[in-house]
Amino acid sequence: MTRGQIANVDLVKQVNSSAVYRLIDSRGPISRVRIAELSHLAPASVTKITRALLEQGLIRELEHQASTGGRRAISLTTVTQPFHLVAVKLGREELQLTLYNLSGQEHGRQVLPFPRRELDNLMAALHRHIADFIQRHAGERRVVAIAVVMPGLTDAQAGRVIYHPSYPLAGVALAERLGALLGLPVFIGNDIRAQALAEHYFGASQDCLDSVLVSVHHGVGAGIITEGRIFKSQGRDVAEIGHIHMDPLGERCDCGNVGCLETMVADAALLRQAERMLAQGYQSCLAGEALTMSALCRAALAEDRLAVNILRQAAERLGQALAIVVNLFNPQRVLLSGALCEAEELVFPIINRAITHQSLPGFHQGQPIIRARFQHDQTIGGLALVKRALLEGELLQRILEQKS
Repeated sequence: MTRGQIANVDLVKQVNSSAVYRLIDSRGPISRVRIAELSHLAPASVTKITRALLEQGLIRELEHQASTGGRRAISLTTVTQPFHLVAVKLGREELQLTLYNLSGQEHGRQVLPFPRRELDNLMAALHRHIADFIQRHAGERRVVAIAVVMPGLTDAQAGRVIYHPSYPLAGVALAERLGALLGLPVFIGNDIRAQALAEHYFGASQDCLDSVLVSVHHGVGAGIITEGRIFKSQGRDVAEIGHIHMDPLGERCDCGNVGCLETMVADAALLRQAERMLAQGYQSCLAGEALTMSALCRAALAEDRLAVNILRQAAERLGQALAIVVNLFNPQRVLLSGALCEAEELVFPIINRAITHQSLPGFHQGQPIIRARFQHDQTIGGLALVKRALLEGELLQRILEQKS
């Protein structure tokens, strides 16, 4: 047998095992007979795969009394509690680490300053912090993977960073390098795209196959879920909604263009606008106060004219951009994450009106934009990346190949 044929056999095993695991995860408790019917696999293959899943503790059997009497039926369901992962947010000069189990329960969290440094020192420090965190928080728990989410651009399929706004990681095969140091599989991804996946698996879009998450914070980004999967191009990130061109006479963006959405609605842009207006003598309860997004939102809700005007204009611009996204992808649900949600009763109706008036009637489906569930959990996307790796078979196969 040639090397290519061996690889094909391994791929078939991974595909079949993941198909069975996905059915148990989504439809369980479910019988082996029903799995065979839905997966179109031979009953013997289903039996062999489920035996391996049982041996690794990934699933368990449940007995149900047959309604007609006689032999009890055996059904299968997934087991998530014993399996753990470390989710890492490699942010802007800050490192956040969380230990989750596969059901999403948190067992430890740490936030550390993580200053800029050259690559070798960066990798050594990242390895040290993760290893120390595992030693301190995992104990005897079984850690099966590491997931790293970050701002910027990634090639998640290749495990490579394309661009990070704070660290010299361009072109670095971060998953492979970090995995070799830690002895665990590592998965990487953009933080917003990973959060969109977390909302799909665990959050506000669980009941949707197609959804869009828009995050407004340092910048403006989006995660698009189509048919239950992150929308990508050849494994690489897409949906840089913050760089939709909105105003040819607008401010220059960090990307080099002018008039990008990000220059109009990102947190820093709104706070700069408030500072300029206060300096020009506009009356506001914000005068003499520390300017933050929370303060700006509170002032707007208290009907401060300066704050209301700033947030109203931002909501109109954001709604215009979201109408474009709705026309392109026809999502079942649109989620918003970021400080603007603190002024939801002012901002959301404006965004919804723009989407309703500027997108196709059959596309916005009368569903209002809603607040994302995971507003403050910066590492939840890492849990979603590991869940995806299980469901799609890459991590599942690694666990199945381990000795019991």
